[in-house]
Amino acid sequence: MAATAPRRLESHVCGKWTPGQGAGKPLLDAATGAPVATIDSSGIDFAAVLAHGRAAGPALRAMTIHERALMLKALGLRLMELKDEFHALSLATGATPRDGWIDIEGGIGTLLNYASRGRRDLPNTRVLTEGAVEPLSKDATFSAQHILVPLEGVAVHINAFNFPCWGMLEKLAPTLLAGMPAIIKPASQTAYLTELMVRRMLETRLLPEGALQLICGGVGDLLDHVTCQDVVTFTGSAATGLKLRQHPAIVENAVRFTMEADSLNAAILGPDAAHGTPEFDLFTREVVGEMTAKAGQKCTAIRRVIVPRAHLHAVAGALRERLAAVTLGLPGDKATRMGPLASLEQRAEVRGAIEALRADADMVAGDPFELRLASGDPERGGFMAPVLLACDNPLAARAVHEVEAFGPVATLMPYDDLDEAVALARAGRGSLVSSLFTDDAAVAERVVLGMAPFHGRVMLGNRDSAKSSTGHGSPLPMLVHGGPGRAGGGEELGGIRAVKHYMQRVAVQGAPKLLAAVTGRWAEGAPATTGRHPFRKPLSELRVGDQLVTDTRQVTLEDVEHFARFTGDTFYAHMDEAAARANPFFEGRVAHGYLIVSFAAGLFVQPDPGPVLANYGIDNLRFLTPVNIGDTLGVRLTCKEINPRADAEYGEVRWDCRVSNQHDAVVAQYDVLTMVAKEWPAPG
Repeated sequence: MAATAPRRLESHVCGKWTPGQGAGKPLLDAATGAPVATIDSSGIDFAAVLAHGRAAGPALRAMTIHERALMLKALGLRLMELKDEFHALSLATGATPRDGWIDIEGGIGTLLNYASRGRRDLPNTRVLTEGAVEPLSKDATFSAQHILVPLEGVAVHINAFNFPCWGMLEKLAPTLLAGMPAIIKPASQTAYLTELMVRRMLETRLLPEGALQLICGGVGDLLDHVTCQDVVTFTGSAATGLKLRQHPAIVENAVRFTMEADSLNAAILGPDAAHGTPEFDLFTREVVGEMTAKAGQKCTAIRRVIVPRAHLHAVAGALRERLAAVTLGLPGDKATRMGPLASLEQRAEVRGAIEALRADADMVAGDPFELRLASGDPERGGFMAPVLLACDNPLAARAVHEVEAFGPVATLMPYDDLDEAVALARAGRGSLVSSLFTDDAAVAERVVLGMAPFHGRVMLGNRDSAKSSTGHGSPLPMLVHGGPGRAGGGEELGGIRAVKHYMQRVAVQGAPKLLAAVTGRWAEGAPATTGRHPFRKPLSELRVGDQLVTDTRQVTLEDVEHFARFTGDTFYAHMDEAAARANPFFEGRVAHGYLIVSFAAGLFVQPDPGPVLANYGIDNLRFLTPVNIGDTLGVRLTCKEINPRADAEYGEVRWDCRVSNQHDAVVAQYDVLTMVAKEWPAPG
């Protein structure tokens, strides 16, 4: 029977799947060397690809943020249904099922996380406001507001080979949520898995045409055509990233360029974490886990193992013992703990890097040329045993702080005091992550503050967090992923921060009524409308600027003393006239702040059943003027912002609440947050 020809990968550009015009480069199974696919992008008009993506922008920007978030949710749920198909192909990349879980479920989980955050943390609008309104005049006729709007270009994501799914999805999710189309360029070696996932995403027809394009192969002259409205992101080696950063079009047009580069991440063992402590065991387990997960092909993997000199031999012995128990073999075998590197070429690169590291260090465990496999062929698959080196004088060394072996390789380095440990961590010239294992709070403070300027993330490990910790090498959607210097100087993830990377921040100045029209948010000085109580209006009738001015209520001594007895709050300023007068802020006994808030609610609340379903919070509460016994309070309540949910029959409404005394001095200012029905039966 004739062998099946390898699959010819296609790019999805300009609305269709397009094969390259050349013969294509063969892509081989990392473990068996069998052909998996061929890749080629010759013949593609890359200027047209960018133009097609930009043409998709209006459709994305016409959607609200919640609509885009729901789109991501539906996409993520569909991908999760298909995960077994992705896992089956992932084995060809050399990933074990556990490695594949990080890439596949981890990537889809990140997509779903952004879908959730978009609905939970962002309003259902097309324009984001940032920060408070800045008054620019005393009479409130001129103000300013920072807003964020989607860029009108395309985000070009150039990804690494080690995480063909996660690397795509962690960038794509905030890009689409921001309202920007994307072009995905996966690394060739594992592009077949990215192509499969993109095919399945496009088959859902959930995305507007052109919102997602894929280039399998080289990008040709694509970057020659980028403009100030485009974004380019890169994940990979620092050397390649530097070349891209210096591309003439990127420099000339000040194109946003975000780089996340492989770095010499460190793990530090605290001086208190001697052999036999929980922290020692956690540390050695974490080091071996980071060396062997994805065969060490992680941008966050531990490359430098920094330990107290007194613990060096104990650590070396424990690591040798753990590494000796690692079973190498075909990634699909149940007994396999570590699969191959992504290719024979990658193995050759790692072996060359180890040779360079040996200028400063000696091998103490493993050998890059000796293998004991449980399964697989070492001549056809990129198998390599984990290698541990040791550098006795790391402060005087160079190679261990400059050369990265992108595989299952780490170097032990002793330190004599904490300042030396920090200096060694910083010697990597900027890293994505470092970790410290200690149960000593003073050690944690000193080391973290010393390392922080040179790292994007610092993970602390000890016995208390052992069961719940996500570990050294796991980037999380809610935390920033990136680092200074060698790590690229970029930033990804970090919750909503990532969405804003694809938006333009603009300071808008003008009269409050014009600002309100632009932002959809009422501000002091903007027009207001009084009439029917705004709590009687469903979202379909409620408008920003609808306002209620209440009757007034006098605060009596009996009110203050009853509140004190009822709540137990007998702070002296409320109960002791002489002590209150001695306070430079008060003229005598004053009302409780929360009594003021309670009286305000009593003044503005409409008690009958109606469209206001619940009060779920108060934001930005400030007490500005003391309330004395005998003062009279009134409330001005204004509809500040309306946020209708795209997936529910209600929305959130933010109300500006200003409580004033008889002299029109503001005594309290805050935002009231309510849930309001979109529709409500008319009276009668």
